[in-house]
Amino acid sequence: MQTLYNFVSGPLVWLSFMIFIGGSLYRLISMAVLAKKKDPLVYVYMDWYYALRSIFHWIIPFGSENMKKRPVMTLVTFVFHICLIGIPIFLFAHVILWEEAWNISWWFISDPVADIMTLAVIASCIFFLVRRLVLPEVRYLTSYSDFVILAIVAVPFITGFWAYHQWFGYRLMLILHILSGEIMLAAIPFTRLSHALFFPVTRGYMGSEFGAVKNAKDW
Repeated sequence: MQTLYNFVSGPLVWLSFMIFIGGSLYRLISMAVLAKKKDPLVYVYMDWYYALRSIFHWIIPFGSENMKKRPVMTLVTFVFHICLIGIPIFLFAHVILWEEAWNISWWFISDPVADIMTLAVIASCIFFLVRRLVLPEVRYLTSYSDFVILAIVAVPFITGFWAYHQWFGYRLMLILHILSGEIMLAAIPFTRLSHALFFPVTRGYMGSEFGAVKNAKDW
């Protein structure tokens, strides 16, 4: 068990970060080249003012008409993303690891708050799962990959919560937590999770096209 722990908390950590960084750069560069190839004027349309205006409206809860029409989905989505991003970065145990490895640290959230945020992520994943199974219009567009992605996101938080509270088999859960986190990190550039990388680019382009070219709002 200790050998496995040393492996997933050592070489695999570096490998997952290398895949994430390398894969992200590859996807962003290849998308930029493809966009230029398909539409030579794609960069001519880009306008910082309209791009940032669009991004701002889409990262503010209920900032778009579509969000206002689906208040529950909007609320769950924003809570989910805030907690999904916030916990890995500001969890005390993670900050300590960065301090030990690189001698850098930053502000962290308390463990009780982290527990609440973790449960919020898990509950949100359950919500998204039920939604895909119950709503006909969503179920029609759902594929097996959507369930796999939900699992990739949910497992690090379930196992991390389990390991932190040291329930039965917590040592195994700790290993699974580290491993599943590495899988999620490595999967980001190559799955639909890549929207985390592409959102500013695609939303910025759409905002520029609608604002600078069509003189209309895209929200």
